[in-house]
Amino acid sequence: MALSREQVAMRVAQELQDGYYVNLGIGIPTLVANYVPDGIEVMLQSENGLLGMGLYPTKEELDADMINAGKETVTAATGAAIFNSADSFAMIRGGHVDLTVLGAFEVDQNGNIASWMIPKKLIKGMGGAMDLVAGAKNIVVTMTHASKHGDSKLLENCSLPLTGVNCVKKIVTDLAVLEVKDGAFHLLERAPGVSVDEIISKTAGKLLVDGEVPEMVF
Repeated sequence: MALSREQVAMRVAQELQDGYYVNLGIGIPTLVANYVPDGIEVMLQSENGLLGMGLYPTKEELDADMINAGKETVTAATGAAIFNSADSFAMIRGGHVDLTVLGAFEVDQNGNIASWMIPKKLIKGMGGAMDLVAGAKNIVVTMTHASKHGDSKLLENCSLPLTGVNCVKKIVTDLAVLEVKDGAFHLLERAPGVSVDEIISKTAGKLLVDGEVPEMVF
């Protein structure tokens, strides 16, 4: 059975390491803030100028002026810093972000990502993704394995305008965890109850399966 958005975020949170500076993109990535594993400390960074995002606020904690890059209200963790977006992008471009978690429309077997534009659809802008894929030390993409029409999002070659080239190393979808290397997707884990055959059928790019594939553990 495909994972929920929250379950995908829980699995992505397992990629966090103690001391990391982490940028979370819009959509499923923002949910990762709620599932930081016990025993580690990370500093969550937002392009709009917040370093040290906390959990989503309760009704009592809500502050309409405290938002993330997706304009969602957030809280500030102990030790947080607030600054302008120019300083935030200097941090990103300077290579000071250890990990960024991004959503995507498509990823291909060479690690290319398309996440910012669908032709002929109105967009507000490209956001910070292009800076993040160029500046972050590690990139994890999270998305549904296929579109709502059943079309694979894991392709031989991206068909949409690219955000970054040869930059994605790991993908967490609602069906699987995959590593991208040597021009192929490598299946590492599968969602509980999801068969390898289903993942193969919904992956358009080159997919390599080496032996038994374990189920994700939460």
